[in-house]
Amino acid sequence: QVQLVESGGGLVQAGGSLRLSCAASGSTFSFNDMGWYRQAPGKQRELVAGISSGGSTNYADSVKGRFGISRDYAKNTVYLQMNSLKPEDTAVYYCYTDARRFGIKYDYWGQGTQVTVSS
Repeated sequence: QVQLVESGGGLVQAGGSLRLSCAASGSTFSFNDMGWYRQAPGKQRELVAGISSGGSTNYADSVKGRFGISRDYAKNTVYLQMNSLKPEDTAVYYCYTDARRFGIKYDYWGQGTQVTVSS
């Protein structure tokens, strides 16, 4: 079984910064893609940023230039540095991983961490 443990959410004023972390664990699993999604009240969950096992990254247009995703492969940890935060970034942020074991793909999600940006 895979466990994703998120940390780093909180309340920040507009223009501020936060850094989210997500540590993945699970014996016999390898972690392929990792990333962050978010879901605001009344809205669908959307991709914020992703990073592949090879280091390729992708971002939602709304966060390009403000957010940066990185990964510590030795620690199976993914980070999301969020700068110049806006009230519209307020949401629950979920860590995601595409884990593989014996050639079989499994999708796992973290429990979510609240990010609130005040105006």
